Amino acid sequence: MSVVKFEVQNNIGVITMDNGENRQDIPFAEGMLAALDAAEADKSVRAVVITSSDEKNWSQGINLNFLMKAMQDGEHDEVRRFMYAMNEVFTRLLLAPFPVIAAINGHAFGNGAMLACACDFRVMRSDRGYFCFPEVDISIPFLPGMIEFVKKAMPYYRFNELKLTGRRATAADLLADHVIEAAYPDAPSTFDGAMEFAATFNKGRGIFGEHKRRLHHQIVDVIATEDKPYIEELKLTM
Repeated sequence: MSVVKFEVQNNIGVITMDNGENRQDIPFAEGMLAALDAAEADKSVRAVVITSSDEKNWSQGINLNFLMKAMQDGEHDEVRRFMYAMNEVFTRLLLAPFPVIAAINGHAFGNGAMLACACDFRVMRSDRGYFCFPEVDISIPFLPGMIEFVKKAMPYYRFNELKLTGRRATAADLLADHVIEAAYPDAPSTFDGAMEFAATFNKGRGIFGEHKRRLHHQIVDVIATEDKPYIEELKLTM
């Protein structure tokens, strides 16, 4: 069963995370990469919206059951494979030649919040759902690349606060700090708002992609170089 679905609606690619809490593991990463492949292959797609089919969750981040079991069982290559695959997802989002909008229609925790930050724009529902970096409470440090692309999505002082406290931020908090473009009253209006925003884009892929390459080249370099020693040595938990 696919955990990520892709379809095109009125020249907008819709990536739907379709596995409940949308915990991130190897099948999740592979599903996201396949969806991005499909979006880039379809030249009619002028923007992409990432949403979730779950009532409560956008993405709850890393599948810790998978990660901890793999670590305990000595399946270290599987852990590395997952980390590199997620870094490829983040890099593909940072360099996609079209705008990518996160329609945060539920909880975005940990790597789920990071996934949203790797997108170009974000909108969020305001009636329920939190945005949170709980890593400080579960003894998982950020990789250097994660720090870099989260900083491009939110003011540094707010990132500093959320990262070091683990506080759960609301849509109102994020709107005040311009982390999200808009807050909507419920899940359906959040998706509709994201689609409406996506429809305002009709940029050439060449120039849009080049803008993103020049904007984000330092982030991509950090992901490619500074993350590698931590992944290879499995310095992923404390």
